Amino acid sequence: MIKTEPITANYLRLQRLSTEDGPGTRTTIFLKGCTLQCAWCRSPESIARVATHIRWLEHFCIGCKTCVLSCPGGCISMEDRGLRIDYSRCVLCGKCAEACPANALELPWKKIEAQELSEELLRDKTSFARSGGGVTFSGGEPALQPEFCIALMKILKEQGIHIVLNTCGAVPQENLEMILPYTDLLLYDLKLMNAEQHKQLTGADNERILANLLWIADILRGREYHFTLWIRTPLIPHATADKENLQAIAAFLNQHMENLVERWELRVFNQLRRDQYQASMSRAKLAACQLWASQIYHQPQTVLITGSARAEE
Repeated sequence: MIKTEPITANYLRLQRLSTEDGPGTRTTIFLKGCTLQCAWCRSPESIARVATHIRWLEHFCIGCKTCVLSCPGGCISMEDRGLRIDYSRCVLCGKCAEACPANALELPWKKIEAQELSEELLRDKTSFARSGGGVTFSGGEPALQPEFCIALMKILKEQGIHIVLNTCGAVPQENLEMILPYTDLLLYDLKLMNAEQHKQLTGADNERILANLLWIADILRGREYHFTLWIRTPLIPHATADKENLQAIAAFLNQHMENLVERWELRVFNQLRRDQYQASMSRAKLAACQLWASQIYHQPQTVLITGSARAEE
């Protein structure tokens, strides 16, 4: 009898009690690897497909030096300015992260089996049932690991769990074609309509993203699969949150996605990691963004602001 290897994924973490990744209270799993490199990315550690370094979470550190003693290669030292890791010698064994009592060291990636992760996710089944929630596949870009997504989705579907796929759209069409039959809700990112600006700010143009969305429109019209579509646009100051961009997205949706989008979310991104995108948005600016989008969009009642505004001064 031939023994098959378990299906695994490069996995970052999961987040329980999420209310921003689909309906109800959800558990969001973050898989590693992305085809884009957005300038405002809140999880830059998710972009590369493999781990590149141990992360020190300074705000958790209690200064106990357990990590220093546990590192077999002597790569860690505690200095006046904090923890120092010699990445030129570190082999990513993870011993320091395992030993840290404060969870202040993190290997931002590990291999995980679909069955193992399903057991963890199903602990939240009662919460899902009460709130109308479920599991959201996010990243990075989860569609880069389609075999794992399918294996895990099949287990969850057998338990009646609602499944959301969050994608940037910049993936091979065949990957989406594999996953969509197991998806209840598709969250599809449309960030920028100008191809050159998209390339400048995300590292790639938007040709594949738009082509995949047109293909998805054909699927929805043909009722080939039974999933719901939400479009999501991050509101990034000095980047996506301007009238020209939002109305260009609205025009595209009017032309190609009439009556196919259940919801268009304008998402507030607070506490962004990149300095040039630090500014949170005021309620007045958010209202302006919603107005710009709604002015020409044929389904203005579906345009929603999600996230919180900056406190007014």
